[in-house]
Amino acid sequence: MELKIINETKNKLELEIKGETHTFCNFLKSELWNDPHVKVAAYRIEHPIVGIPRLLVETDGKETPRKALAAAIKRLETQLNKFKQEAKKIKC
Repeated sequence: MELKIINETKNKLELEIKGETHTFCNFLKSELWNDPHVKVAAYRIEHPIVGIPRLLVETDGKETPRKALAAAIKRLETQLNKFKQEAKKIKC
């Protein structure tokens, strides 16, 4: 995964997420919506095969988009670790 900032202001961050697909972008976008300071969380992929996802995060100004993104990633990491622990308990 490679991140490239396209545009950044006080309340808005747009970045490319090279090497990722709808799966990761939907996961991240959905978690960003759990933050009460996030006003916009969306992504787009121009071409379904060769497009690079662009993520847009906009906040209400009480939190920066970078902080909102970092917090969402941390929450996702915690969820994935819990899932991994539960999956280990499953016996085949």
